[in-house]
Amino acid sequence: MTAPEPFTTSDYAARMARVATDAAAAGLAGVIVTPGPDLVWLTGYQPTAITERLTALVVSATAEPALLVPTLERPDAEAAAGAAAVRMVDWTDGVDPYAAAAPLVSPGGTFGISDNAWAMHLLGLEGALPGTRYRALTQALPMMRAVKDADELVRLEAAGAAADATYLEIVQVRFAGRRETEVAADLAELLRRHGHEQVDFTVVGSGPNGANPHHEAGERTIQDGDAVVLDFGGLKYGYGSDTTRTVSVGEPSAELREVHAIVRAAQQAGVDAVRPGVSCQEVDRAARRVITEAGYGERFIHRTGHGIGVTTHEPPYMIEGEEQPLVPGMCFSVEPGIYLTGRFGVRIEDIVTVTEDGGRRFNNTDHGIAVVA
Repeated sequence: MTAPEPFTTSDYAARMARVATDAAAAGLAGVIVTPGPDLVWLTGYQPTAITERLTALVVSATAEPALLVPTLERPDAEAAAGAAAVRMVDWTDGVDPYAAAAPLVSPGGTFGISDNAWAMHLLGLEGALPGTRYRALTQALPMMRAVKDADELVRLEAAGAAADATYLEIVQVRFAGRRETEVAADLAELLRRHGHEQVDFTVVGSGPNGANPHHEAGERTIQDGDAVVLDFGGLKYGYGSDTTRTVSVGEPSAELREVHAIVRAAQQAGVDAVRPGVSCQEVDRAARRVITEAGYGERFIHRTGHGIGVTTHEPPYMIEGEEQPLVPGMCFSVEPGIYLTGRFGVRIEDIVTVTEDGGRRFNNTDHGIAVVA
């Protein structure tokens, strides 16, 4: 596909306005956003290096958005697409950055603050504004980035298609006799070849290593007869991909076929449960029910899914206890698995977006067991 047009100042201004409104509705005086995915999503600005110097965007319903930056980094901040939508304030080395931030923050209110804000900065703000309180943004505004607009959906669809193209090529390479790290390197190269500017993970879990859901590719030599869990993704056009398939080196055993069929049915049940108004936990329940009824409930040891956007893991989460209703435009993984310690694991994962009447996959490769050499 043709690369999508970059987000504009108007796009970022609209996001900040929406966050200000949502924050007020949640009883917050505003939000304080430090470097990380929230800042990128709201302004398009990502410092070239995350340092100890305070950078913070302050958004509220009662004042113009303001971005506090170190003076030496102001030129980079001003080059961001969303910079024209904020009031830029800088501070120089030798000046107390928290005193510089204080006039931007309404005293005595409660602010949402980025989950990844440094403790040093949070404590500094508390010292400069002793009457102000703070809540983690994931708790205060968990759905802040969850509902994607049409331009974001285009990017996520493109990232999913690139991951699919990567899978179609990786199953053509030789697995047997090679180390997991070698296949992982192939995955990373293919993701980049298909347009990913960032590779976040390349899980290659062969044989018993597949029973560890987040196994890092290691030096184990892949053998004939192994089941291999392939879980890979990253960012294309600034938005995430994440897909998992389980392949067999040589013809799969009867047991692998049985377990794989259960996981495949569970994954389909999870996708089938997606529709507006259904709670996130119902997606988890639908997938988990299939695995539990097949007798493998204790072998499904993680949530069914996680949100995806400018990061590969973000709210919402498909897990028991999450009552947030699904809304059109939400995007998340559906990835049940069964893990037999010391033997093998099976996981199948697609990214799904909520539509007006159900759900649509962004990953469309075959869910069957691919047999690789």
